[in-house]
Amino acid sequence: MKQHLHQITLVVKEYDEAIAFYTQVLGFELIEDTQRTPTKRWVVVAPKGGNGCRLLLAKAKNAQELAAVGNQTGGRVFLFLHTDNFDEDYARLIAHDVHIVRAPAVEDFGKVCVFADLYGNLIDFIDPGYGTYPS
Repeated sequence: MKQHLHQITLVVKEYDEAIAFYTQVLGFELIEDTQRTPTKRWVVVAPKGGNGCRLLLAKAKNAQELAAVGNQTGGRVFLFLHTDNFDEDYARLIAHDVHIVRAPAVEDFGKVCVFADLYGNLIDFIDPGYGTYPS
C-alpha cells in the first residue's frame, strides 16, 4: 500500500487575502479557485515546483472556526516549508513585512527561521542544503 498526504485544510478569515499572502508573499501557485456555493469556494494553493502536499484554504463559517484562525495547532509550528534558496525567499518575506518570530540560524538540519502567516500560524522555513544532519 502506498499513501501520501495530498492536502491540509487551513482555516482562513477571507479567501482573497489568504490567496494573496500565499501566492504573492510566499510564491505559491493557485491550483484551484472554484465557487461551490454562494458562500463557499474550493481554494487550493501549493509551493511552486513542488509535488507534495497542498493547502486547502477554507473560509471560517462560524464562531468556532473563526476562533481557530491563526491558531491551527495551538501555538505550535503549523507547517515546515522547505526551500532551495533560503536567502532569496527570506528577502521576499522581509520585503513583504512578514513577522519573523525567530531570526535565521544554521542548525544541523539546515538554515531555518520561523515566521507567522497573515493570521499568526507559525511556519518553519528551512533550507536543508545548509545542514550537516545526515539524510
